[in-house]
Amino acid sequence: MKKTLINPLTFLALLHDVVVATLAWVAAYLLRFNFAIPAEHFQYMLQSVVWVVPLQAIVFVAFSLYRGMWRFASVPDLKRILFAIGSAAILVAALLFMFRTSIVIPRSVLILDPLLLMLMMGGSRFVYRAWKEHSLYGLTQSLGKPTLILGAGEAAIALVKDLARSTQWRVVGLLDDDKNMLGREVFGVKVLGSIAQLAQVQQRLAIEHVIVAMPSAHHQKRRAAIELANGLNLEVLTVPAIDDLMSGKVSVSQIRKVDVEDLLGRDAVQLDNSGLQHLIVEQPVMVSGAGGSIGSELCRQILKFKPSILICLDISEFSLYQLEQELSVLNLSTQLFFMTGDVKNGQRIKSLLAQFQPAVVFHAAAYKHVPMMENGNVWEALSNNVIGTYTIAKAAKEVGVEKFVLISTDKAVNPTNVMGASKRLAEMVCQGLQERLSNEALGTRFVIVRFGNVLGSSGSVIPKFREQIAKGGPVTITHPEITRYFMSIPEAAQLVMQAGLMGKGGEILVLDMGEPVKIAALAADMIRLSGLQADEIKIEYVGLRPGEKLYEELLADDEHTMPTPHDKLRIAQARQVDSAWVTKLLKWIESVQGANEVRIKSELKFWVEEYSPQLTVSSEMHFILETEQITLH
Repeated sequence: MKKTLINPLTFLALLHDVVVATLAWVAAYLLRFNFAIPAEHFQYMLQSVVWVVPLQAIVFVAFSLYRGMWRFASVPDLKRILFAIGSAAILVAALLFMFRTSIVIPRSVLILDPLLLMLMMGGSRFVYRAWKEHSLYGLTQSLGKPTLILGAGEAAIALVKDLARSTQWRVVGLLDDDKNMLGREVFGVKVLGSIAQLAQVQQRLAIEHVIVAMPSAHHQKRRAAIELANGLNLEVLTVPAIDDLMSGKVSVSQIRKVDVEDLLGRDAVQLDNSGLQHLIVEQPVMVSGAGGSIGSELCRQILKFKPSILICLDISEFSLYQLEQELSVLNLSTQLFFMTGDVKNGQRIKSLLAQFQPAVVFHAAAYKHVPMMENGNVWEALSNNVIGTYTIAKAAKEVGVEKFVLISTDKAVNPTNVMGASKRLAEMVCQGLQERLSNEALGTRFVIVRFGNVLGSSGSVIPKFREQIAKGGPVTITHPEITRYFMSIPEAAQLVMQAGLMGKGGEILVLDMGEPVKIAALAADMIRLSGLQADEIKIEYVGLRPGEKLYEELLADDEHTMPTPHDKLRIAQARQVDSAWVTKLLKWIESVQGANEVRIKSELKFWVEEYSPQLTVSSEMHFILETEQITLH
């Protein structure tokens, strides 16, 4: 307290409140006696004020009224003032009752004084804040860029409040589709109409900038608002995503340019937090491929549920180093271990699993680049994606891991490329390792999660398009009709965790990927969002790459799905295999090491029946396959 009172500004604030308390006491008497105080009560007023005001001042200091700054006076400050004045009033009345002095104080004075004091103390603070803000921002704000805000919800209200101090932006109105908001004001800014009226409002007010402040709205509604503003050649900005705002990573005033992720954005995932807490809280968890796009996001999402240990496994030292640098600065109760290792190294993997005894393993390590795996790396794709999965899955089973979650891909469905076929085989390996008694899974429960492309991942087209646009083009697309499914990396990671929780053992859980996106339309959106016109950046079609399909699927032709309790997850009922089949598969992969890749692709058809390799098989190859079919099966 002594340190607080040394500050000259604090002393001035206390002096102000002492003067105000004296004036309030006198004003209470004046109001009580209609501004004609009898001589006797005038004496009582003077005798009482000399002890009432010091007592109030002590209470004010005790309630820490002088820690804050008047420039930032807000509702919490008002609450503290209210409690302090109320406590002082009760204390004055209690002392009068206990000591029964000869001083007579009318009861109406005891009621009027705290009301007047509240009005004077609270009012003076807010008047000072308004004056200070006007002097700091009032003149410069009028020079800011006139801006409309789309939305009038909590995020928009917070944004209006924050931008009131901005020297760059001047909010001239809000647009919102809620009819109840029409004509109302938010911090002095009026709701001018609905979002559909943007064109009329823009013409009337000569607006050049709009800020989309609807982070919790349905993504289709946000997209429609963005496209409407883009169509009017307005510069469109947006507030951070709702997850970032809720986590406290960013504030609503950190507006940014609209990105393609905002157009492809999806609704927030509803997680079974209580179930995930049971699965992860205070449990050791391992993530393989932890340095990759999905693996690293899985680590971030898992840490929210406070596992006792998180083992981040990756073959890439640099990727692990980057993840270690990011996570080690966080104030976490979880023990972090960053372990290098190849999932094909059985001794290393089993040693790590035996040492840490994870309850859950998320297996994200894989080769995923389709054209690269198609030519020159065929056996490596099979080795890493199939043998690697078998090695870590078998070790997990042997050490008694409760759940093993394989992260698969939509390219495993009716694959036309080696990468997709290898991931389908990885799915079947996990199904083959699943032990069952009737319909009940036993031992380690293997769960497969299948989904499409993720926005902004290392293999996504979006970073490539950004780079090409920055260089002035051209933007290269393989085919005008090519389509892909997209979801955000956080959404994919969250749904992988949810699927891991729900899986009973041996299922393939398919994520709801929404509607497929035309890559040509995606490129056009990115060009427009970069502030360029379609004729300024050329789009070139270069033809499908090796192993690439025009469109991806989440289900094979002979598969169908069953619903789950989660609306974004379904169970695919696919062809099942047993452990004997897995053993034969592994022997075949080992036997074709160093073999001609055309032969490997052709023989792969017998293991993945829905695989359609992009090659021409000669009659001689047909003969070889027919003679070897008996051995394979």
